[in-house]
Amino acid sequence: MKIHEIERHQAHPQHLEIVLHLDPALFWFQGHFAVQPLLPGVAQLDWVMHYATTLLAPEYRFHSIQNVKFQAPLLPDATVTLTLDWNAERQTLTFSYQRHDGEQRLLASSGKIHLCR
Repeated sequence: MKIHEIERHQAHPQHLEIVLHLDPALFWFQGHFAVQPLLPGVAQLDWVMHYATTLLAPEYRFHSIQNVKFQAPLLPDATVTLTLDWNAERQTLTFSYQRHDGEQRLLASSGKIHLCR
């Protein structure tokens, strides 16, 4: 099952926001974990790279992670916003996932990834 996008906003070529619904049937939730499934960090990074190299920096590829912080779990049936900012001069991609909690957005994870050609 693919990622379920609710909406996508791209105010300018270097900034992208994607609202996602975390469908409980997603492959990533299987076996991670039995009691309380959560979206693994590797899935979050995979989605970041998918959107970055498809929409923001198509000529680039992964080089290294400068930092990453997982602050709160992303659970099945959650609505989240993935925000990506691309700095071509520094070849740095900044990302964050925010969980929607009513009218609020709570930071779930964030980081910086260095890309290269």
